[in-house]
Amino acid sequence: MKKPVPPVSILRARRLRRDATGAEKAMWLLLKEHFPELRFRRQVPLLHYIADFASHRARLVIEIDGGQHGGEDDARRDSALLSEGYRTLRFWNHDVLDNPQGVALAIAGVIGRSIA
Repeated sequence: MKKPVPPVSILRARRLRRDATGAEKAMWLLLKEHFPELRFRRQVPLLHYIADFASHRARLVIEIDGGQHGGEDDARRDSALLSEGYRTLRFWNHDVLDNPQGVALAIAGVIGRSIA
């Protein structure tokens, strides 16, 4: 049975959706254009984390990372999400903004399909 999401997580996710970064906005457009069938959602509460983008259909989480990410905390988060059946892909902000085609190809490679 699915555990209810704490109300504070819902409020935080709403704020994060409203205050999206440029890289998050660019990724959202990329996902909607190239992968509409995967039905990605933005700022999704999963466990006690909030994923930047998640497709429940593909069991895939995509994180857009700035300089504050990396290391042991992200490894713990990825491991926890993997235990729930979600693979995690991470992209740096500058990759999303400067090389969207490469990011789309990387996502397509993980889900096992080509892009148009």
